[in-house]
Amino acid sequence: MNAFLGAFRFTKEATPSAIRECIGAHLRFSLARVPKSATPRDWWLATSLMTRDFLVERLLATQEEHKNSGVRRLYYLSLEYFLGRLLRQNLLNLGLWDLTGEALRQIDIDLEEICQEEGEMGLGNGGLGRLAACFLESLATLQLPAIGYGIHYEFGLFQQDFSRGYQIERPDDWHRFGSPWEILHPEISQTVHLYGRIDHREGGCCWTGCRDVLGLPFDIPVAGFGGNTVNLLRLWSAKSTREFDLDAFNRGGYFEAVGEKSFCESITKVLYPNDKTESGKELRLVQQYFFVACSLRDILRRFEAEHHDWELFPEKVVIHLNDTHPAIAIVELMRILIDERRMEWEVAWTWVTRIFAYTNHTLLPEALETWSVPLFHRVLPRHLEILYEINRRLLETVPATDEAAQARRRAISLIEENQTKAVRMAHLAVVGSFSVNGVSALHSELLQSRLFPDFAALFPGKFRNVTNGITPRVWLLGANPQLASLLTEALGEAWITDLSRLGELRKFFDDASFRERYAAIKRTNKVRLADCLREWCGISADPDALFDVQIKRIHEYKRQHLNLLHILWLYRRILEHPQEEFPPRLFLFGGKAAPGYDLAKCIIKAINAVASRINGDPQAFGKLQVAFVPNYGVSRASRIIPAADLSEQISTAGKEASGTGNMKLALNGAVTIGTLDGANVEIREAVGPENIFIFGLTAQEVTDRIESGYTPWEIYEADPEIRAILDWIGSGDLTPGEPPSVLAPLRSSLLEGGDPFLVLADFAAYLAAQRQAEQAYRDKSRWLPMVLENTASVGRFSSDRSIREYADGIWRLTPLAP
Repeated sequence: MNAFLGAFRFTKEATPSAIRECIGAHLRFSLARVPKSATPRDWWLATSLMTRDFLVERLLATQEEHKNSGVRRLYYLSLEYFLGRLLRQNLLNLGLWDLTGEALRQIDIDLEEICQEEGEMGLGNGGLGRLAACFLESLATLQLPAIGYGIHYEFGLFQQDFSRGYQIERPDDWHRFGSPWEILHPEISQTVHLYGRIDHREGGCCWTGCRDVLGLPFDIPVAGFGGNTVNLLRLWSAKSTREFDLDAFNRGGYFEAVGEKSFCESITKVLYPNDKTESGKELRLVQQYFFVACSLRDILRRFEAEHHDWELFPEKVVIHLNDTHPAIAIVELMRILIDERRMEWEVAWTWVTRIFAYTNHTLLPEALETWSVPLFHRVLPRHLEILYEINRRLLETVPATDEAAQARRRAISLIEENQTKAVRMAHLAVVGSFSVNGVSALHSELLQSRLFPDFAALFPGKFRNVTNGITPRVWLLGANPQLASLLTEALGEAWITDLSRLGELRKFFDDASFRERYAAIKRTNKVRLADCLREWCGISADPDALFDVQIKRIHEYKRQHLNLLHILWLYRRILEHPQEEFPPRLFLFGGKAAPGYDLAKCIIKAINAVASRINGDPQAFGKLQVAFVPNYGVSRASRIIPAADLSEQISTAGKEASGTGNMKLALNGAVTIGTLDGANVEIREAVGPENIFIFGLTAQEVTDRIESGYTPWEIYEADPEIRAILDWIGSGDLTPGEPPSVLAPLRSSLLEGGDPFLVLADFAAYLAAQRQAEQAYRDKSRWLPMVLENTASVGRFSSDRSIREYADGIWRLTPLAP
């Protein structure tokens, strides 16, 4: 095996025969299989291990070059990385997809088929994790020195099934059989302290009586396109420092013997444990601290291995907080500097505020994490002391001279003074970072004007915008290979790393052959999705129907229930006017509701109930279908997005930070129907108002409407259509055999609950926009140019552009090719 690998030292001229030989070697020596008895999973594993050989070779070269050059490096802290399947992506980025396909074809193995054997790593859930994955890929593509840090969850969020239309959560045991992509490095494990007490002594303080947790690092190589640079994603798994208490076992304490092991391993057991209970909140805080403490220790270890001058630390290290979850890293670094390195407070704080940068991903108050002071004190007693000192010094910058000044002090304080005091982690992230950015132009403006206005005044120049982006290597080259081939034929390969080149497609818009091929590719993708829907949902979809898609986390502000009201409005039209011509439409949903989010789960139940009714009604046959794809993730998104016609981006204006699904769908030729929210604003600027369907209240109008005393009952009483639909939802007719109250919480949230996300206020405008979209789709001479313009115009939404803006304007990174 070693002699073989030595001969196959990843030359630039890799051949199908060499690749086939390497796959065969792994099949035999790594998996103990022979080709005759190998299963498709065995072939996937062997091919993945062959690919990993390439990755590791480039990873070692990249790390060596970075070390020798003494680079300034980014350390990216994120609680999620939604990576999806990696074999296809890695082969594409390494330039080995075609060669590997040919190598396997020579032995009658289909590369596409064995790629389906790969599961998705349970390391992320939604847009935050997918953004982090796109950013890591772009960092490597742009040859920027970077390491991602996160948690090696044993179980992902959950596997989503439906039973009688209800969301059922099953364990996402993604790591049951291991992963070919990860590399364990126990020799650089880190020990983390929790709980305990603080003893103040002359010359310092001592954190004693702690519970210790061991952090084991699992490394995943991340290849940039072209394969020249391979960066690193390091994930921490929690283990006990005392796996088994033999004394306790011998005296009959069998559960006590493994109690410490169970506690420690629970820390990284599940992505986003339910925090409706106090114990759930404690686990979330412990989880977040564990991962940042391990990461900071590793960052310090790496710095000291590369640099002899400690004073260079703030010059060579930049740490980015991907949302509020890792904000405790600010206090942890302060603790290390003042308690362990014995630095003066002022010097340590200057270093910290030169090192950290923070991206805020939400305007929703409930998503800006807070921890009760008693909980914080119990878990991290020393950190609470440091945090209070940071807060004291912060408040001294705003003397309490009058009531207005006192109000400003309360607004910026890191401690929320309610009945139970709470630590405001988003405030900590803002105060401890040299840069704070939003993720769309509108979001960044609202951060300063609404969420953090006092901080914006206190720290002029700290706030900025970097609009999110997506990697075209995953969301076009990988997900839509036929369209990618057409683009490459027209433009060459430059668009793959410079998505702005898509603007050159406009010179082909009058080319009948180009238009026909583009339209044929879209229909092929719809046929392929229809085959998938037969398997996933048990429906037979018409590829010529309008595919109307809303795929995202289920949340009230994303307003899947607004979409549902429109579907019921259409269904009523079909029932009341059966002779009227209706262009066929398929409404497609995908997304998970958090286990503790009861109303979101009620929305899922309502969608599935309506789907069951409509799909089983002969009067709706050939006119209307509804499907909810279970267990939506990156792989299923890669099937849905290339086939979508209409992209639902209908969040309440001012609530969505950016969105990235809107970018993926537009890039693949779906036309957006949406509010002026998040990145929709910039997509409208890019594609032109004639190539998007915008409706509804603006962010300012939403605020004005609420402040003026919004009353959804007035709309209910004045609009007989709304009244009929809401009464239908609450009647029990849509859920036969179940209590009539099953869907009542949904109706109640829109009426008695005050309709906090203005679903009813935007319904009439949404209805009008849907009719415009329907008419445009029926007119192919109008629809196809809209679709083409969307693909050609959204080049600015590449994650490469986002990363360049971060690298130049915030991180100050320099590309370095190994």
